Amino acid sequence: MASTLVRRSRRWLSRRSFHPLDALAVVVALAVGAVVLWVSMDLFAYHSVNDDEGVYLLQAAMLLEGKMFLTPPADIADLVRPWFFVEESTSAGPQLYPKYAPVPAAMFAVGMLLGEPRLTLGAVAAGSSLLLYVLGRDVADRTTGLVAVCLLATAPLFVLSSSVFLPYAPTTFWNLAFAVAYLRAVRRDSRRYAVAAGVAVGVAFFARPYTAVVFAAPFIAHTLWRLWRGVQSGRMRRRIELATAISVPGLCFVALTLAYNVVVTGSATTFPYQAFAPRDGLGFGEREILGYTEQYTPALGVEAAVEALSLFVTAFAPLGVLGVVLAAAGVSVALREAWVDQEESLVVFGLVPAVVLGNVYFWGTLNGLRNGLIDLLGPFYHFDLLVPVSLFGAVGLVTLARRVRAAVSARLSPGRARLVLVLCLVCAAPVVASAERAALSEPWAENRQRTENLGATYEPFHDETFDDALVYTPDPYGDWQQHPFQYLRNDPGFDGSSLYVLDEGPDADVRALDATTRTPYRFTYRGEWTGAVTPVEPELTRLRVLEGERVSATSRFGAPDGATSASIRLETESDVARYRVDSADGHVSVAWDLSAQGASVTNHPQAAGPTRVDLPSGASEVDLVVRFATVGGASVTYRQEATVSAEDGRIRVLWPPETRVCRLRPECGTEGTWVGPDGEYLSGVSVETAARVATTDS
Repeated sequence: MASTLVRRSRRWLSRRSFHPLDALAVVVALAVGAVVLWVSMDLFAYHSVNDDEGVYLLQAAMLLEGKMFLTPPADIADLVRPWFFVEESTSAGPQLYPKYAPVPAAMFAVGMLLGEPRLTLGAVAAGSSLLLYVLGRDVADRTTGLVAVCLLATAPLFVLSSSVFLPYAPTTFWNLAFAVAYLRAVRRDSRRYAVAAGVAVGVAFFARPYTAVVFAAPFIAHTLWRLWRGVQSGRMRRRIELATAISVPGLCFVALTLAYNVVVTGSATTFPYQAFAPRDGLGFGEREILGYTEQYTPALGVEAAVEALSLFVTAFAPLGVLGVVLAAAGVSVALREAWVDQEESLVVFGLVPAVVLGNVYFWGTLNGLRNGLIDLLGPFYHFDLLVPVSLFGAVGLVTLARRVRAAVSARLSPGRARLVLVLCLVCAAPVVASAERAALSEPWAENRQRTENLGATYEPFHDETFDDALVYTPDPYGDWQQHPFQYLRNDPGFDGSSLYVLDEGPDADVRALDATTRTPYRFTYRGEWTGAVTPVEPELTRLRVLEGERVSATSRFGAPDGATSASIRLETESDVARYRVDSADGHVSVAWDLSAQGASVTNHPQAAGPTRVDLPSGASEVDLVVRFATVGGASVTYRQEATVSAEDGRIRVLWPPETRVCRLRPECGTEGTWVGPDGEYLSGVSVETAARVATTDS
């Protein structure tokens, strides 16, 4: 048996000739994949600030568990809804599904299954590089294909967008597979390659329908032209067979896409993204998503396209402006030189107007420019432009190199000619390196800054090992999990070692407690959230649930430098009580009492309000406010906000309360959050808290 396999392998190898450049192309492609893997792990260690990454990763985890829908506990469904997930009600309760098609997530799931989802990113980059080599080899020659891969690897758009969990690089992988298979099907009159082309474009359509249609447009035009020529030449039947071999599997995937729509949205023609935001689609007119509305006109589309193309040419293309100049020269060569297949070159060149004009019709580019994501990752909606620019850039560069070699060889001896060529390469290297550095340096630095700030934000989680945690998270962007903290993701079954819920106030906090039996934590930060542009000071606090007839608490607040007097307020939804502070020498200590009958301060004389401030039944908030007046009329206010729940004569208190230190105003946002003694505050500011369950008699 073994000897038979060996003989067959030898016969198979003997029928195929392997060129050294083919082997080198494989090595280069693997190297490109390794670079992308490294960039993903280093530059995007906590993912980019495009929170769609978390959507795809959660969707990948769902697919591995065989789930198309999330079914969160009904009581807290609104607190765990992930970013860009559609919520719908069913007889069994709420269920959620992502607004994106499952193909990219399925690809990421392969890496996840192997233990590291980033492996998929490296594999996709390597696969796309190898496919580009094959495309260049088929259209021109092996050298051109290899140079095209090298140029592709210099494109910041390719390196950055391939290193994040977004759908653009995976879709281009399938589009490239389609292009290679299609051209081989045409050249070799091969049904096998035709079927492969149909499958590839079908998968691309399932991944991103409009992107696949735009990419396929010049190939469709070429097919129609071939059919028309077939009528004239009498070869119509065979060409119809090839077109059918491409179309049938492609249409099968279109049908699969529509069937997926039926399952998740209930309508074949309603895509998940439309169910999420019905006016977030193609075309001109009023466009809207999550309250952001735009009257998208052709003029605005052209303006956005021009700006995106300008960024592509100057900052994100292979070698920047130099690479685009080489590509323009390569197009000219392809139309004149016999060593480049002109018909196939025209088809590949057709991608340029198809991608550019196709994206004018889609308002996503405008959004990407306005929210700054394109500045960080490149014009990702134009990702497919990398294919023609890299290929024709390689044609231009190879032509230039061959003409220089021919000119030098005609005038000098072989030895001197080699020396001159080596000197040319040495002189060209700094130019190429400078162009690449200029193109990559700014987006690299901007992403590095955000990664460092994200790393600092998540630092408390590095030192904490969760077993069965309930983590309250802030929501600076609204009522979404994983937006912006996509690094903190729930498991698809909401049954992982940690459950992340939005910190939405007392009612939500108590609902989350009642829906689980987990240990509560509060994740918060000091500062203003700016999309990780500027750092914040994070804090992860383990909380206690104090439950009994009465809770006795003590808070000690440091007097800021220059403090002249202090006052105390105790606030609930029902009323306010005020207390005098006779002495604020260095600090103010407040003993406050919480029970189902109300709240009161017990160690300072009352100035106004009821003796005990009433608490409403159920979940509510009790605020202890200590205000220091300082020299010159300025003020520093401590505000402690305690979540409580009063029922049946008993009270539950979530401790410690969230504390803010506000300057010049009685209330402030996260910029005043107390994050422990290591935070940056005014001199003299300090907070200490303690609480215990007590009986009504103690």
